[in-house]
Amino acid sequence: MRFAAGLIIASAVSLCVSGAAWSQTAATKGAAPAAAPAPTPASPPAPLSKAACTNPDALGISRVVEIDTTGGPGFGFEHFKQLDFLRDHEVVLTFDDGPWVTTPTVLKALADECTTGIFFSIGKHATYYPEILKQVLAAGHTIGSHTWSHATLTNKKLTEDQRKEEIEKGFSAVKWALGGVSPAPFFRFPALQHPPEMVTYLGTRNIAMFSCDLDSFDFKARDAQQVIDVTMKKLDKLGKGIILMHDFHKHTAEALPTLLRKLKAGGYKVVRMIPKAPVQTLPQYDEELLKDAKLPTVSDRPVSSVVQTISQ
Repeated sequence: MRFAAGLIIASAVSLCVSGAAWSQTAATKGAAPAAAPAPTPASPPAPLSKAACTNPDALGISRVVEIDTTGGPGFGFEHFKQLDFLRDHEVVLTFDDGPWVTTPTVLKALADECTTGIFFSIGKHATYYPEILKQVLAAGHTIGSHTWSHATLTNKKLTEDQRKEEIEKGFSAVKWALGGVSPAPFFRFPALQHPPEMVTYLGTRNIAMFSCDLDSFDFKARDAQQVIDVTMKKLDKLGKGIILMHDFHKHTAEALPTLLRKLKAGGYKVVRMIPKAPVQTLPQYDEELLKDAKLPTVSDRPVSSVVQTISQ
């Protein structure tokens, strides 16, 4: 497949601001249209405020790039070679498998260094911890999807409809968790396994695919120091790149403050990636999510019928 994509590069001052190897089979079949409507314009994500940064030596953000996801462009040289937009010593920080109880620690480390990342959320995890995912959004980070249940989409036991459901239901779950705010049309395949027919499908849906330039292998690390050592060794060899990490893992959360300081000391700069337009979820999967996932619902009963004072 040939990727039709555009990069609009916007300069920015130093603004402040696939390791869980389990998978599940999609629950039910769901058909999807052959092509998505053209993306509609949207307000850009909230900027990370320079004024909010109290660290004069923060890593910060060197520039912001806006991604036109028309046609499903691919990023990350491990699988996609066409769009080499990072300059020497530029990095993009990416985090998979959240939201999780470790995610707030990752958010704090990023906030302390006034910098940002892309969070590829698992749909089920988004339904477990919607308030944590809302914290990711409130902090100004970009949020994409990592399927509904972290199923490996090259699994031959999955039908094509089930593969599509993993993709679509994942985005619908993230949107639900964000209170109806559509995430970025950014997607990462679990285990970086890219079935060709799903690559083509994402192109019809105008959803960008993310591989990586270097994998931290944090899911294999015995401790935080190993996460730091592996990441910096690979990065110093490549000189730039999209870094794959997991906010799902304790060692990553523990490693991040030191890792970010090492990036700063090594002359590396963080690039923020935002979409030109949000993803357009499909109503079929939005409805299926609400029907099948047994999500929390808001009671419409008056307070007096739920809470009564029996002693004072």
